[in-house]
Amino acid sequence: MTHAANAQLRTGDGATAIVPVRGGSKGIHRKNLRTVRGTTLIARSVEGLLRSGGVSRVVVTTDHPDLAAAAVAAGAEVIDRPAALAEDSTSSEAALLHALGVLARRGELSPVTVFVQATSPFLDVEALDDAIASVASGQADSVFAAVLDHGFLWTEKAKGARGIGHDHRERPRRQDRAPQYRETGSFYVFDTDGFLDAGHRFFGRIAPAVTRSFAALDIDEPEDLLVAEAIAGLAERQLGIPSGSEHPEHHLDVDAVVTDFDGVHTDDRASIDADGVERVSVHRGDGLGVRLLREAGLPFLILSTERVPIVAARAAKLGVDVVYGSADKASALRDWAATNAVPLERIAYLGNDVNDIPALEIVGWPVVVSDAHPAARAVSRLVLERRGGDGAVRELADLVLAARAVTHPEKLSPPQPNGA
Repeated sequence: MTHAANAQLRTGDGATAIVPVRGGSKGIHRKNLRTVRGTTLIARSVEGLLRSGGVSRVVVTTDHPDLAAAAVAAGAEVIDRPAALAEDSTSSEAALLHALGVLARRGELSPVTVFVQATSPFLDVEALDDAIASVASGQADSVFAAVLDHGFLWTEKAKGARGIGHDHRERPRRQDRAPQYRETGSFYVFDTDGFLDAGHRFFGRIAPAVTRSFAALDIDEPEDLLVAEAIAGLAERQLGIPSGSEHPEHHLDVDAVVTDFDGVHTDDRASIDADGVERVSVHRGDGLGVRLLREAGLPFLILSTERVPIVAARAAKLGVDVVYGSADKASALRDWAATNAVPLERIAYLGNDVNDIPALEIVGWPVVVSDAHPAARAVSRLVLERRGGDGAVRELADLVLAARAVTHPEKLSPPQPNGA
């Protein structure tokens, strides 16, 4: 497409931001639906872009319906991404070119395009707006998010390690060295015409946009989510990101709820009397929460690896399905979902420990209690405020029912007194 043709297709003065996300992920299952402080990565990206003064529209291109729904709920438009452009080997450029092609056919190209990666949970909007202004004014053709880096890089050679970009025999002071920039991947801003001609994000006059250090974090491994959660409060204050709701209730729209027992309905402790009888404590609020879910028509399952009668007794008291003594939670969950004709992506699973991970990884809403094992937290989409045995099941029930009030208000019954 020529520059003249592009000029006829441009719309608006602000930049168009494109966020490519796909359903598959090797490092973290359903990565872009994982949460930091209760907000999914895709929602954090969209909401950050909507705070930008230089962005006039936000477009998410994706192959996955859950990602599309989350993007729309956060305020973005969605372009359906072909499966052929959502493979592990697909380049970001290919996804961007497809999205821009769709916008061009609609006559909706903007002169400046912003490419944002949802795996960066802390968007530095101030630096982004400066980058957009730089490209819009013609000072640069392509701008990338970066942080100043004063580190010394090394690589291994046949004769031992050698410095990259520096003579390892000389150690100049930090203030005596030329500035170096480390690309963060958080955002890229470029002239739309130039990108379409080059087919690559780097072309013409390239410039770095220096962001604050918190914005450099990229979610690639489960440990990165733990780091993001740990620094979120400070990072958001530094970057001026408003602290939103810890729980996006309107997003937790499911058709069934499944929970572990020990560490979820209980605090993971048990007492054993002289006859070897095991006793646990449960929370009455959890019982009422389960009852309200049942009255709203949602199937409920307690799924436990424990082979103790108390699990079945509690399920009978609550009037819900139970599978206990199961060594393979994922298979048991699949069988139960098939029997009840509930798609796995429409199920919320509440767990607390590593044996819950196989089940957490196959449902649409993997949820854990606040005192969950770090490995379970890393694969969750939502971390509750309540601990196991202290009202966590009721908290999840309230979130599900809040979403139900929006999507199926006619199916809800008013709360009744007396929990189980």
